[in-house]
Amino acid sequence: MKKLVVSFALICLGTFSNAQTSYEKVMTEKIAKVQSTEKTEEFQALANDFGRIADKEKDKWQPQYYAALAYIQKGRMLMREGKMDDLDAIADQAQKFVDVAESVEKNNSEIKLLQKMIYSLRMMVNPMERFMTMGMKAQQELAAAEKLNPENPRVTLIKAEDTYYTPEQYGGSKEEGKKLFAKAMEQFKTFKPKNALDPTWGKGEADFMMANIK
Repeated sequence: MKKLVVSFALICLGTFSNAQTSYEKVMTEKIAKVQSTEKTEEFQALANDFGRIADKEKDKWQPQYYAALAYIQKGRMLMREGKMDDLDAIADQAQKFVDVAESVEKNNSEIKLLQKMIYSLRMMVNPMERFMTMGMKAQQELAAAEKLNPENPRVTLIKAEDTYYTPEQYGGSKEEGKKLFAKAMEQFKTFKPKNALDPTWGKGEADFMMANIK
């Protein structure tokens, strides 16, 4: 009888392990796509995929995080193309996932950074009118993210972008931006995520900027 109980326990343990492995495998595949895709429709598809995973894995913050990130990256791509009309709607979608992620994982630098990026998307709809509201909120969230983890290379990367691309009359600086990009590169060399599914994105962007800025 004892052998039967032990055997049943091992079967249950094996089933649980396989389920966890399946979750991690799917997440790993989707995360890789978030970091490599360059099409808005693919970001939307990934956001939908992560959203479905998040519905099943309610105790994990990473699916919520990546669903929000996919929406944000879609918005940033549209922003670069000068298509601002949909940014508020995209920010709304991303916000839903960030809110849940933060309810699961408190005081996380990565999640705070996404909140910063959402406010930045909203600001870019109309920078002149929204700088004092959304722009200031974005800077507050960036400062919070940096305080929680000063060695987070993604925080430094986004800070570098803001500094480099903001006109000097509004506090930007090409030279300071370059220094921050270089700092982000150094941080990426030593950064180690706590979990295999934790964020690692940004290095490619930092590499590109360092190779192309003058």
